[in-house]
Amino acid sequence: MAQQGAVAYCALLVFVIDGHALNTFFIFEIHPWSPMPVLKRLDQLLSNLGYCSRKEARYLLKDKRVTVAGEYAKSPAQKVDAATVLVDGEPLDFPEGILVMLNKPLGYVCSHDSGEGMRIYDLLPERWEFRNPKIVSVGRLDKDTSGLILVTDDTKLVHQLTSPKHHVDKLYQVTVNSPLQSDIIEAFAKGVVLGDGAEQCLPAKVEIISENMANVTLNEGKYHQVRRMFAACGYHVEALHRSQFGPYSLHDLGQDLPQGEWQVVDLPS
Repeated sequence: MAQQGAVAYCALLVFVIDGHALNTFFIFEIHPWSPMPVLKRLDQLLSNLGYCSRKEARYLLKDKRVTVAGEYAKSPAQKVDAATVLVDGEPLDFPEGILVMLNKPLGYVCSHDSGEGMRIYDLLPERWEFRNPKIVSVGRLDKDTSGLILVTDDTKLVHQLTSPKHHVDKLYQVTVNSPLQSDIIEAFAKGVVLGDGAEQCLPAKVEIISENMANVTLNEGKYHQVRRMFAACGYHVEALHRSQFGPYSLHDLGQDLPQGEWQVVDLPS
């Protein structure tokens, strides 16, 4: 995203009497500066945002569904500023990129494949799935896990949040089948050894909040990691919910976001 700055203007004033310069003044004015908008072909813009294919754009124009700067668009090839375009009287959906915080319900998968069952993308506006760049989930939650999943078309953000070298914290609420013992805190802090002992997790934090519930913070993303860590310590996870991923938290939205609901938030600058 382009950064805003300022432009300085300078004027030189010279007062002259009888051919002699008496005083010289410099006057500076500083004005906000904004970058020139990037102009794109209208049909390409509409296609990239999922409204139609490039070939179909002419039908939207023919039906007078698209305006540019208050005037009906006449040519799919015209170069436009996305901020001036309306479709059916509404501004375009996030032409600069999109980041969605979704409270995933149980039973949904983080996959684009419709053959895998109910998908998190089915909870979002249908045209968003046709955006280019494509929207993707930041990491995954399995079908039996609820909570925060991020969806974005910002590939740089996906890398920042999922790359193992960045060690981004994730917070889960875990319900297990038997009373939690305090020794699990030390076991997680040392790094739980999974399965047959060939794989060790990085240190993680456990906060026991009730007899059968705990908050768990970890900063890696092995397959079914939370469930496997508790299994290695003798517990079966009955419910798993993620409430935070890095700087993004369901609790920061100002109100409890119901499962299945979502909210668009600002992309990092």
